[in-house]
Amino acid sequence: MSLEVIILGSAGSIPTKTRSLPAIMVRRKGELILFDCGEGVQRQMMRTAIGFDKRMKVLITHMHGDHVLGLPGILQTMSLLGRKKTLEIYGPEGLGDFVEAIDKTVQFALSFPLEVSEIKNEGVVCEEREYKICCAEASHSTIAFAYSLEEKPRPGKFHPERAKSLGIPKGELWSKLQNGSAITLGDNQLIRPDQVMDHPRAGRKIVYTGDSISSQPLIELARYADLLIHDCTFDDKLTERALEDGHSTPSQAARTAMEAKAKRLILTHISARYKTPSLLLKQATKLFPNTIVAKDLTKINLPLPK
Repeated sequence: MSLEVIILGSAGSIPTKTRSLPAIMVRRKGELILFDCGEGVQRQMMRTAIGFDKRMKVLITHMHGDHVLGLPGILQTMSLLGRKKTLEIYGPEGLGDFVEAIDKTVQFALSFPLEVSEIKNEGVVCEEREYKICCAEASHSTIAFAYSLEEKPRPGKFHPERAKSLGIPKGELWSKLQNGSAITLGDNQLIRPDQVMDHPRAGRKIVYTGDSISSQPLIELARYADLLIHDCTFDDKLTERALEDGHSTPSQAARTAMEAKAKRLILTHISARYKTPSLLLKQATKLFPNTIVAKDLTKINLPLPK
């Protein structure tokens, strides 16, 4: 089952010639999950052939312009293309007023239902059958959240030969065992799923910090993440500036990844002052070698754990 991360925008505050504003898309089966929505995100979606008619959630980390001003454009583009599916948008307090202002002042009519949910507390933001999205408070200059996308454990491998040896007929009873339910045979023999299946298999976990100082809540949210996408606005020499502005440096992001025991780290929200990412990458990899710097339009596939 595919899980693809697409870097639509990796700049901080203002776009550059090579970096669009913050937007990270996750494509999972037939669904899209967008973290932050910087200006021009719909053009980046077109460039990566993502499409605008799929089931979709948008999660906004905070209400600073570079993270949210792409919403009017994407709503209009979806409407002009005749989208019909509901679009779910989640974010901090103030998001509802912003979306309402768009509706009242921008002259276009939505062609699809819109559900806006403001987040009040840390914890589970939304939960689906196969995954959940959780949030933790981020330490920034305004109310902000970091998000995790966590797949639920998958059933272990089913062994037909074991089922046959226990006299279980193929069909509905096999399905019940595969779905985690015990069954009873005609002789009142109880059969548990673990008698015919391996242990459950872990799902995948992606964490996106948005803008934030490295903090213990982020470390806990990112615990054992397969992929941590972390703010890296300034290099290590500007640590004091980063602290003042509520941002992180390469070493801080790397320490978060180390302490969380994450598998991979992507540095994003790159300041326009850095023409190449080499300095940021060098500082981060001293502490956490499995690091890359985000590059717009890059696609990263996360395979299922073995």
